Amino acid sequence: MLSAFARAFRTPDLRLKLLFTLGLMAIFRLGSFVPTPGVHYGNVQKCVGQMGDTDDLLGLVNLFSGGALLQLSVFALGIMPYITASIMVQLLRVVIPKFEELHKEGQAGTAKLTQYTRYITVVLAVLQSTTIITMARSGAFFPGCPHPVIPGDGVMPLVIMVISMTAGTSVIMWLGEQITERGVGNGMSLLIFTSIAASFPGALWSIAVGDDGVTKFLIVLGMSIIVIALIVFVEQSQRRIPVQYAKRMVGRRTYGGSSTYIPLKLNMAGVIPVIFASSMLAVPMLFSQFGEQDSGWVQWINEHLVSQEAPLHMALFAVMLIFFTYFYVAITFNPEEVAENMKSYGGFVPGVRAGRPTAEHLDYVITRITAPGSLYLAFVALLPMFIFAWLNITGIPFGGASLLIVVGVGLDTVKQIQSQLEQRHYEGFLK
Repeated sequence: MLSAFARAFRTPDLRLKLLFTLGLMAIFRLGSFVPTPGVHYGNVQKCVGQMGDTDDLLGLVNLFSGGALLQLSVFALGIMPYITASIMVQLLRVVIPKFEELHKEGQAGTAKLTQYTRYITVVLAVLQSTTIITMARSGAFFPGCPHPVIPGDGVMPLVIMVISMTAGTSVIMWLGEQITERGVGNGMSLLIFTSIAASFPGALWSIAVGDDGVTKFLIVLGMSIIVIALIVFVEQSQRRIPVQYAKRMVGRRTYGGSSTYIPLKLNMAGVIPVIFASSMLAVPMLFSQFGEQDSGWVQWINEHLVSQEAPLHMALFAVMLIFFTYFYVAITFNPEEVAENMKSYGGFVPGVRAGRPTAEHLDYVITRITAPGSLYLAFVALLPMFIFAWLNITGIPFGGASLLIVVGVGLDTVKQIQSQLEQRHYEGFLK
């Protein structure tokens, strides 16, 4: 991997792409520390110091924003509105036939869906920024902190804050698209990678300086190495469905007759089920905010559903991960569409008739490989929870999901760099 990066920096045009990508990632990190107009930055730092880290849905959003959410910066919302909008557009393809037609139109339809995603992102940014500012102003954002983080009482300062955070989300969306078009790798994924990787040093340092810090640090480090090795192994695993294309005579030329395969990843859903399950488990926490904190049902929810150390929380998390893995794979991979495309181009799976039998065969295979994929996601997500509960470590939200995103994005980026290097090598060889 290091040799690939060294060769990439020796290639002039690829070096410019890498520097462009690193520059936009640096701008993204810089924006995470720019306070929103109207926020008392000093009081925010005091409240964050008193509050510490959080391990609920707020912690997930704060993790994806690189710590900008708790800082109430202009990039406080991070990439989450865009992720939510992208998931909504994918789900709407199942509900709205027009979206499915646009998806099948190719590049023009994809561009239209991307534009809809941008509009939904802006709407979600307005709603989320309004919610966050309202919570910060009422004191619910930093519970127990006596310092006012938004001293102003007028309506205009609040409007300016909403506009600033929404504009920050739009800038993040633009940065991600620029990285995808002019840089290396997927821009949105790299911005998430940057946010999560930026939180690792502080989290590891907080473990090292605590009680029995060296022992806990070594255990967490060993667990991380095991999880990373498992992620690399599974993310590289594929079930290859062989496909044979029949020969066709067009005029005096013969086309087809080649053999290829359909690569089906063991984990086709990625980290999306983890985000879905975490969001669903955060709903009870939202309901508990409306009740008296000393009431019985609120305490029961906080002890059994909100706390990551609770057995009921872990069991529900595992069940939701398996369910959402099957659900997301079902809406993103359509066996009938794949079989129809293969049939139109003269392709068939050896031993299986084209058309409906091929679709049934693909559905059977994808159902079987999704089972170990969902169990793998549950194991990766729950193992850090067990380790942190055993070591009595708090304040490191969603460690399994974090490692899954970081390793997955790193592998994809290295593959893209390697492929571009091979293209340049082949061109020079032929010339």
